[in-house]
Amino acid sequence: MTGAQYEYYLMIRKTGVDPQIIPGMITVATAYIISVLIAAGILPWKFFAVLIIMIVLIMIIELYRQKERPFDSLAHTIFPVFYIAVPFYLFPFSAFSHTGLDSLLPHGIVDFSPGIVVGFFILLWTNDTGAYLVGIAIGRHRLMERISPKKSWEGFFGGLILTVIIAWLLSGWFGVVDRTRWIIISVIISIVGTYGDLVESMLKRSIGVKDTGTIMPGHGGFLDRFDSAVLSFPLVFLFVILFG
Repeated sequence: MTGAQYEYYLMIRKTGVDPQIIPGMITVATAYIISVLIAAGILPWKFFAVLIIMIVLIMIIELYRQKERPFDSLAHTIFPVFYIAVPFYLFPFSAFSHTGLDSLLPHGIVDFSPGIVVGFFILLWTNDTGAYLVGIAIGRHRLMERISPKKSWEGFFGGLILTVIIAWLLSGWFGVVDRTRWIIISVIISIVGTYGDLVESMLKRSIGVKDTGTIMPGHGGFLDRFDSAVLSFPLVFLFVILFG
């Protein structure tokens, strides 16, 4: 999460805008810790109000930085809090108060299951793999050539079909929700995850960079690896909350 946020800030610097890197990252890290403690029932929801104070402080700090484009700096300092960090804040809430897949670490918590998170990432990676392999093999019709020249409709449907199959096969192991709902989740992941990839590609094209980072040679940076997750997981979480 913080790695993806840091990459975002470094990319934005290439445009001449100087976001507040340290205050922004402290805000995100603090919010994640608070999210875990609230999800575990250790803190009440009202502690999220701390974020209001931190956002106000970022605005006040900008007054003293005397930058030429202060509103651009504020916008790009705060935007990754919502674009990148909020989906990660939802992971603890999707694990606590649920039962299903057992965690690897022993604990005394009665209602805790990483099933949604584990299942989500398995299906997300399945979709990426299926879309890539099918796209390479038979991809002919471009999905959105203006943004991502290599993505094809054939790859999209290949990833979707494979993801649905894996959801059907592994749904009993994931737990938390039933097989039908896992299949619906797989469809959400395939569709919204693809848009997540395209949104990040749009961002990179607007800045003129190929990858967000070099932490994984040949695969880009942290944000490149989680671009599909940051858009799709909030909708998966919403679906589980409403219909799980």
